[in-house]
Amino acid sequence: MEMLNPVDKRIIAFILEHHVFTLATSNENKPYTCSCFYVYLEKENLFVFTSDHTTKHIGDVENNKHVAGAIALETSMIGKIQGIQFTGIIAELEGEILKIATSAYLKKFPIAHLKELLLWGVEADFIKMTDNRLGFGKKLIWRKS
Repeated sequence: MEMLNPVDKRIIAFILEHHVFTLATSNENKPYTCSCFYVYLEKENLFVFTSDHTTKHIGDVENNKHVAGAIALETSMIGKIQGIQFTGIIAELEGEILKIATSAYLKKFPIAHLKELLLWGVEADFIKMTDNRLGFGKKLIWRKS
């Protein structure tokens, strides 16, 4: 599955450098956030993470599949600030993509072998990266075609 509108390589490099994102969900107009370890599948533009059906955020997405997320570099130096915000649709992974995601997730987080994996994917439809290394407040924006 090749993307018609590829994500800027600078955005991908930032995503791949990190391993925790903040996931934002909403249910009945009430927002909720959580932090998740993730692996990013570049070809599929998919953020993959594990979570149980009993969690608040997965309960939320059973009613509203539209989610948002953020990844930030923690720094107090203004010229080095970097981060992304994204939106997308979440789904429990199955079939061939589950096999690909499981392999990638376990490679990045071998400790996850100790637990039953229930993998979810967020297919991004919008990504905005702020990168002050490119100039104060510089934004790189990607939208799914």
